[in-house]
Amino acid sequence: MFTGIIEGLSKVEAIKKENTNVHFTFSCSFTHELKIDQSVAHNGVCLTVIQLNENQYTVTAIDETLQKTNLGNLKIGDYVNLERCMPANGRFDGHIVQGHVDQTGIVSSMTDNQGSWTYTIKYNHQFGNVTVEKGSITINGTSLTVVDSKEDSFSVCIIPYTFENTVFKHLKVNDVVNLEFDIVGKYVARLLNK
Repeated sequence: MFTGIIEGLSKVEAIKKENTNVHFTFSCSFTHELKIDQSVAHNGVCLTVIQLNENQYTVTAIDETLQKTNLGNLKIGDYVNLERCMPANGRFDGHIVQGHVDQTGIVSSMTDNQGSWTYTIKYNHQFGNVTVEKGSITINGTSLTVVDSKEDSFSVCIIPYTFENTVFKHLKVNDVVNLEFDIVGKYVARLLNK
């Protein structure tokens, strides 16, 4: 389980295709602390460390992961948000994040508010996912609070610390982002549909 509190950025160092899988090699400031078989969220996608080599590590994304997330769009030199699993004795600073992306969305607008940034994300509401104002949403693995909620879009505000320490500073209009909707909201929506 994750909390959506990003520990740092990880840089794509290599991409290797093998059949329908893709092996991504990354580097980050705490590579030396990782171990084989560890789960790490990359832009909100839980992936398993399969190889360590000095300051780099490798994970594998299967075809379904590549089809349902933005990882298939990565290029060498790109950055992703990184979070290790929450330790059992750690603080719960974000919200419950599973590392299972529900769908992708598109950055439709970005506004510089001279002290914060507002990002509006459009998504296909026909998948049944919903947001609520002041509810939780995970964008590229980052736990955020919904500001405005509409049927097929929502907005979030980003504080300077989050902007500087996550991939939000690299995002542009029309970029694809990973979305994990609030688990409690998903269960409530499912029950109401029954």
